[in-house]
Amino acid sequence: MLAKRIIPCLDIKNGRTVKGINFVGLRDAGDPVLLAKKYALLGADELVLLDISATLEGRKTMLDLVLKVAEQVNIPFTVGGGISSIEDVDALLKSGADKVSINSSAIKRPELINELANKFGNQCITVAIDAKQVDGNWIVHVAGGSIPTELDLFSWAKEAEDRGAGEILFTSMNNDGTKNGFANEALATLSTELNIPIIASGGAGNMAHFVDAFHIGKADAALAASVFHFSEIEIKDLKQELKNNNIEVRL
Repeated sequence: MLAKRIIPCLDIKNGRTVKGINFVGLRDAGDPVLLAKKYALLGADELVLLDISATLEGRKTMLDLVLKVAEQVNIPFTVGGGISSIEDVDALLKSGADKVSINSSAIKRPELINELANKFGNQCITVAIDAKQVDGNWIVHVAGGSIPTELDLFSWAKEAEDRGAGEILFTSMNNDGTKNGFANEALATLSTELNIPIIASGGAGNMAHFVDAFHIGKADAALAASVFHFSEIEIKDLKQELKNNNIEVRL
């Protein structure tokens, strides 16, 4: 059995780590380079860095920040935000990123997934999906969760897999920042219907929520932000709790 992964997420705006609730109400959470270094030392399995305003502001992801993080950490990290071409990915990987995360650009032009997977390999390509449950249906949103699409979460995730995505990062907009737990039913459906790893995102508030994401949601990894940024949960303690609940992790 593959070990489950714990992934701190750094949402970055104007060079700072920020965190909000339901994708709004952002507050400062610190310097991303220092946070990345801290998490690597504390036992995080991977990191995700998301430039949350790059798409809305029509600019590219921060290469200088990626270089600085790569110098400070010895664990894999994924970078997302404003990525729309082979050239973008090439520059990020050469700057030290291990994987890239694409979201709005993949929905705008799904062929991008095929192109990136063919060029760099499936293992480098994460497709992030922000979805909101509306009248019982999971509707995919773009541009930092600000614009609804006509896409269904499960059909879009399956298409992303078929086109070459190496993993899916699913964020429940309903749960994001609420600390009420992950969207485990949707996670379980994704994990059952797809053959690639599913990363759970949105809703972590305590260690039991992570246990549920793995046991009930059948997720392969769990991502969180504020509980780590504001020291509400220590990664070492979380991993021990997961192990106590018969969940395989790297201590």
